[in-house]
Amino acid sequence: MTIFYEFERKMYINITNGCPCDCVFCIRKNGDSITDNDSLWLEHEPSFEEITEAFQKFDKTGISEAVFCGYGEPTVRADMLLKTAEYIKANSELKIRLNTNGLVRLIHKGFDITRFKGLVDSVSVSLNAPNAERYNEVTRPNKAVSENNNAFEEMLKFSVEMKNMGIKTGFTVVDIISQEEISECEKLSEKLGIPLRVRHYVTDNESYT
Repeated sequence: MTIFYEFERKMYINITNGCPCDCVFCIRKNGDSITDNDSLWLEHEPSFEEITEAFQKFDKTGISEAVFCGYGEPTVRADMLLKTAEYIKANSELKIRLNTNGLVRLIHKGFDITRFKGLVDSVSVSLNAPNAERYNEVTRPNKAVSENNNAFEEMLKFSVEMKNMGIKTGFTVVDIISQEEISECEKLSEKLGIPLRVRHYVTDNESYT
């Protein structure tokens, strides 16, 4: 069972396969792993003991960043994510990044995102589209998080609040949307003061960040 894996000299952390979205570009549709790593489909959601044991065994030579990002949305297990981040902070010098859809407060009603402060150094949020209508078409959030059609607005709110807490925050979009829509995303990112990175859509899972 692959909990930790390496890609481009970063250590990625795969703690859940759960996700409230079904993005049209999701890499899980193209295979069961990233490059030559073992399958990222988990036999079960790992316990804290399994995570810490795997962390201790993982060769971290030359690695400076740990990234919560696997074959699922990491904040589905928000409490375990934070407990793991706290352990990594206490037992290494690694910087911690969270790759997320930004919907943690819709996944876990009442979740306090200030809990990320001091544990997460940076966050990469999937913007995916320039407006709510296209966001729902591209990201396809399930009913549990799309109630009242507010997933897009919650994602933006999460991103701004993370930035305002002093956590380095960035947006990403995948270039399956039109150039016009990407330009609109760039304008939105500039308005919010959050940088945007455009990711190239791949079908072979050989390029992954």
